[in-house]
Amino acid sequence: MSLTVIRRRIIACQRCPRLRAYCARVAREKRAAYRDDAYWGRPVPGFGDPRARLLVVGLAPAAHGGNRTGRVFTGDGSSDFLMAAMHAAGFASISTSRHARDGLQLIDAYIAAAVRCAPPDNKPTPREITNCLPHLDAELAELGRVRVMVALGRVALDACWRVLASRGIAVRPRPVFGHGLTFAPAPHGPAVIASYHPSQQNTHTGRLTPQMLAEVFAKARAVIGR
Repeated sequence: MSLTVIRRRIIACQRCPRLRAYCARVAREKRAAYRDDAYWGRPVPGFGDPRARLLVVGLAPAAHGGNRTGRVFTGDGSSDFLMAAMHAAGFASISTSRHARDGLQLIDAYIAAAVRCAPPDNKPTPREITNCLPHLDAELAELGRVRVMVALGRVALDACWRVLASRGIAVRPRPVFGHGLTFAPAPHGPAVIASYHPSQQNTHTGRLTPQMLAEVFAKARAVIGR
């Protein structure tokens, strides 16, 4: 499938009634700061360079971020935190991600998520995660040049492991999450680098600093090369 077809299938997905109901309600009720915005309110596909060698995998769209703007990691504090690190490593044209027409271009990189609908309290169920894995698998299959996957958080790392395993690319033993750890699948699979998720809970408490995330993408750049 082309990325265009994959995008259409993701947007039309109705596999998780709880998530679809929640996203629709958030889009209808809105946050006061965005009351004049037309919320996206649908599943959010990945975006970026179709020839990417770097695939970044997050948890899920934010209720008033990707669920509002229609682009993953766009329109909230986590988005700018992530993009600053990617920009510093040469993977993004600008250091912010505010809205879908802000001029951001990803360079040799593609961003996706383990779950494509914003979940209540940022907590998708195991079934909802499983339901969404075929979308990530389809994107990875079409992105035939990926050499590094950066997994933002424990759920994303597990999603990467499951998708690679389903494609016969073994990561043994099953990765145990730790910020900055690198896992090298065999044979001939992409390296996987784990990072804390750039959620406000992590960034506001100092659990994840700009320098820590910059080092993750510097490591990805070193694996890929220029």
